[in-house]
Amino acid sequence: MARIGIIGSEGRMGLAIASVLEDSEHTMAGGVDRDEQAFDLAKQSDVLVDFSAPGALSANLQAACDAGVPLLIGTTGLVDSHHEAINEAGKDIPVLQTGNTSLGVTLLAHLVKEAAARLSDDWDIEVLEMHHRMKVDAPSGTALLLGEAAAKARNVELSANSESGRDGHTGARERGAIGFAALRGGTVAGDHSVIFAGEQERITLSHSAENRMIFARGAVRGAAWLIGREAGRYTMEDVLGI
Repeated sequence: MARIGIIGSEGRMGLAIASVLEDSEHTMAGGVDRDEQAFDLAKQSDVLVDFSAPGALSANLQAACDAGVPLLIGTTGLVDSHHEAINEAGKDIPVLQTGNTSLGVTLLAHLVKEAAARLSDDWDIEVLEMHHRMKVDAPSGTALLLGEAAAKARNVELSANSESGRDGHTGARERGAIGFAALRGGTVAGDHSVIFAGEQERITLSHSAENRMIFARGAVRGAAWLIGREAGRYTMEDVLGI
């Protein structure tokens, strides 16, 4: 049984995780939200989950490191400096950072990596995602996770090989580029498709989230898995053993 502390406890994901914990073998150690420090929460938790905001990440990493507890980060919209800070924290504690805690999406990313590794770059890759009207970042963290899986399989940097926001006279598509398209509307929890478009044939790998609870259940499983691990940076693929 794990005592799980929730950073961002009043947000959509924080409330969903609290709901999952009510019906699990684990317990909620407590929660903090906007402008609240996580250090006291870290001291009374076996593991922390962070679904707050990018601007709070540095302080949350410091709180976890100071208390010596693992941290699962599900916050999206991170930039290079955030990932550098996560790598640094991983020298002292176990840290799992992911753009999506769904076990199904984790398997999808694995399948995308397998497909990209076996198909040459004359197969164009497009990542299509749709979320609810309130989502503030695009492409979604999950879309980027899927794009990174494809880029890694092709041994290229996603930042230097991606296309998004096409509008107007854009010219021909760059060979080997990984494209992104983001749709927003309604109450969609999250739909993602990765399209491999070749000569006269296409392969589409897709995942549809019907309810936010799938992310909460995955976050709880990932957080519990982190307890007792050696310091380092982990992924949801590590949780599934793939």
